[in-house]
Amino acid sequence: MGLTIEAVLDLEIFRRAGARIFAGHRNLHRTVRWVHAGEIPDIARFLSGGELLLTAGLGIGGTDEEQRTYIRRIWSANAAVLVVELAGRAFATMPDGVVEEAERLGLPVVGLKEEIPFAEVSAQVHEMLVEQRVQELTDEEAIGQAFMNLLLDGQDSLALTAELARRVGHPIVLEDMSHQVLAYAGRTPEADQIMAEWSTHSRVLHELQPLSPRGHRPLPSVRARTAADFAECARRPVVLRGECWGWLHVLHGPAELAGSDLYALDRAAAAVAITLLSEREIGARSAQRQSALVNRLMLGDLSGEDFVRKALALGRDLRRRRLLVVVVGKDGADGTFAEQDLSETLRGIGAPAVVADMGDYTLAVAGLPPDTPDRVIVDALDGHRVRAGISRIIEPANLPVAVQQARNAAAAAAARPDPSVLRFDDLGVLRLLVALAQGPELAGYVEDELGVLLRHDASSANRLLPTLRAYLECDGNKSQAASALYVQRRTLYYRLERLDRLMGVSLDDPAVRERLLLAVRGLDLLQRPFAAG
Repeated sequence: MGLTIEAVLDLEIFRRAGARIFAGHRNLHRTVRWVHAGEIPDIARFLSGGELLLTAGLGIGGTDEEQRTYIRRIWSANAAVLVVELAGRAFATMPDGVVEEAERLGLPVVGLKEEIPFAEVSAQVHEMLVEQRVQELTDEEAIGQAFMNLLLDGQDSLALTAELARRVGHPIVLEDMSHQVLAYAGRTPEADQIMAEWSTHSRVLHELQPLSPRGHRPLPSVRARTAADFAECARRPVVLRGECWGWLHVLHGPAELAGSDLYALDRAAAAVAITLLSEREIGARSAQRQSALVNRLMLGDLSGEDFVRKALALGRDLRRRRLLVVVVGKDGADGTFAEQDLSETLRGIGAPAVVADMGDYTLAVAGLPPDTPDRVIVDALDGHRVRAGISRIIEPANLPVAVQQARNAAAAAAARPDPSVLRFDDLGVLRLLVALAQGPELAGYVEDELGVLLRHDASSANRLLPTLRAYLECDGNKSQAASALYVQRRTLYYRLERLDRLMGVSLDDPAVRERLLLAVRGLDLLQRPFAAG
């Protein structure tokens, strides 16, 4: 935190002069950036913000209107505090017009019983400012080194987020461009409330309110859905390859962030970008958990043929077999489906496999038994009610391509409402959407098509996205859509009219429905992208 008015008034020189606060008690936490002295009525035009303005009162004016005008100008110039000598040169008591106008605006006004040398005040305050800046530079150097050490140690974005929370003492949230939370550290009950309605905080309040120069975002004083919606927040973009990948938030509430806290936020956002860049370069999300063999295949350090040869040393004979890649999410409908579960499933159908834990999903390179179709694996995984993707049957040389095919198919399966197993050849147009989901293009398309609807749903109890989804999935058949939603047809008509007005489209137009259906499918992919990163 910067040098506050309260800290300045605690200086011996002000205590000696009998400083008394006449107005603006609620804003004594404001930061003093500089000291300025002046005795002219239009002194405000020489201020740039954050000043402690010292005056003997000669420029304040003699009439009530002049005094109020003077205060309004000082406030408009964003001065931190007005300090007036009341030793008789201009005033012996603080004018009522000054006190009333300053209190109305919230401008702190301080009166001094004794005359003091303004030069001595400037010297003492500026000495404090210099000392504080030196300390800030020292703190910034330590912060930068701390995040650099984490990067050198190979830590991921979760560790960086936790370090930022520890340093600033406030909850931290990392989200991507589709407003999906990827990390949450330093949790508090108040922050938990915000997390319960994150879409409101991120989509509605952040999108509607501009950032202040220092990165703070004052949220609206109007009544929102929950008290948590009033939490103040500072955020910084995570920029990856010149594009905004997501945002790093500090939920600081009513507390003001120090300069070192904002610096830590900047350093953390840059460090997260470096970590994400590394993860994309190697094609993996958590290299620590990958087996060495699969990791080398994904790095390109091994060819497909070399992979098969080295797999034999692990007791997995993939030679002379038709190979495919399987990617399975760990969260099955009947509980966790982990690495061992996938190994046993493949072993049960006679398919040797190299299986690796990839963090939030499991990847296997499997060899099909002779004359066995890939449908056998689909049926076996369907029995476990998991979300999974399966590549085409390939030769060893094409293993790297098969890895990406399986991950794309798994991402499409994850976007479905119910557990399902998809083969790459079954994806159709989803192949394009999954590919786009790996960059910012799909998120941008979804925001362009559905952004106004998502913002409406984030701030309204009557969500319209389910109605749009049902209507599109029924290809514009109103009777089927009403039945799927369990509503009367006139209720559906009313909702469709609201959608038309809100989105500025006609849902009767087949081209519009086709466009929006792609956006809804893309939204599903962005909200559950566990394998296609």
